[in-house]
Amino acid sequence: MNIDELAKHTADAIDEKSIIELTQQLVQIRSVYEPGKSSEQAVADFIAELLRNKGLKPLVETVVPGRPNIICDWSGEKFNASQHKTLMFEGHTDVVTEGDASTWTYPPFEARVVDGKLYGRGSADMKAGVAAAICALDAVRKVAPDLTGRIRLGIVCDEEGMMTGIKHFIERGHANEVDGAIICEPEENEICLFQKGAMRVNATFTGIMSHGAMPYAGVNPIAALSAFIENVKELQRLEQIRLGEHEFLGLPWFTPTIIKSPITGEAQHNVMPESAYLALDIRTVSGQDHDEILRQLNEFGRGLEQSTPRLKIEVDCFESRPWTETPKDNPIVKALETAYPLIFNEQPKYGGVPGATDGTFLHAWAKVPIVTIGPGLRTIPHQRDEYVDVNDIVKSARLYAVSAIYFLLGS
Repeated sequence: MNIDELAKHTADAIDEKSIIELTQQLVQIRSVYEPGKSSEQAVADFIAELLRNKGLKPLVETVVPGRPNIICDWSGEKFNASQHKTLMFEGHTDVVTEGDASTWTYPPFEARVVDGKLYGRGSADMKAGVAAAICALDAVRKVAPDLTGRIRLGIVCDEEGMMTGIKHFIERGHANEVDGAIICEPEENEICLFQKGAMRVNATFTGIMSHGAMPYAGVNPIAALSAFIENVKELQRLEQIRLGEHEFLGLPWFTPTIIKSPITGEAQHNVMPESAYLALDIRTVSGQDHDEILRQLNEFGRGLEQSTPRLKIEVDCFESRPWTETPKDNPIVKALETAYPLIFNEQPKYGGVPGATDGTFLHAWAKVPIVTIGPGLRTIPHQRDEYVDVNDIVKSARLYAVSAIYFLLGS
């Protein structure tokens, strides 16, 4: 059969009942990271055993105790590593906390299906995507056992934190042979070629403690922090004017998220503290340079120090996740664009990822072309009563499977 017929048969091979049941099973395993309490170990063990029962040979690598990555390859009988391509399906096993479970309409780890929606913490972000990827691989194996290509599942830990899972995956060389990756995050099944970047910045302000009635006897770090924020607000304004609103990513944002003073010890109404702390969550778009932004933040600090004797300011960017952009003519994009009308009966829809994903580091560190696309509303993750439409899970699995055919067999 020709490639289009093969693609159609692959889409038809997705078992709707199996994919919904798998999503429910994954949601029912609570994989909220809480040191000493819970982790991704149980859900990773479940996935690894599931893959073994399918005749696959998953590699389970511990990143830190209780937090493993799963790497699982399948290749067609005619696959030749030196001649043929590798497609990666990427997902993560951790989910954010459910918060107060009593405030949920349905128990957060019951995975109840109501009116075509599967409710539960992590249902959209992103156990539905993981289930869709696994079931897509099942369909490709069933229909195209002699495929001249390889599919790699990369199901990693700690996406919601410091992304240590995908960093470990890359450092161990598992991205070296990957020619393209589909990041299975909840993006309303829109083809996302752009992802916002992120900078996590800590700024500490050290002054001199004094009596609140005699502020002139010390140096007020809170006043310096306030002035620093005003500088950051002005930088945000200038960057938004310079860049305008990105078609898919919107505006860049420089957001103060934490203010604390004093940094340690008890605050007192009549004591001007010695120290203050500011956290900034900076979200960048195409055309911004993280090193230049950090340089400007440090410049703000030096300026305030020069105008305020005995004041010390330290600015630390402890995590930099660059924005990503995948060219529209890349083969992974072309494969998804070809598959899309077959699954959705309409022309491709495009979107942008408002935050960073594991794909950020696949793109930035390993130079792997990525497209982020998956089931679930992009605004629903981390909310109470998180859900995913069951029809969207099925469509995602079909899209992944058909895209694999076009990517691996295409020129």
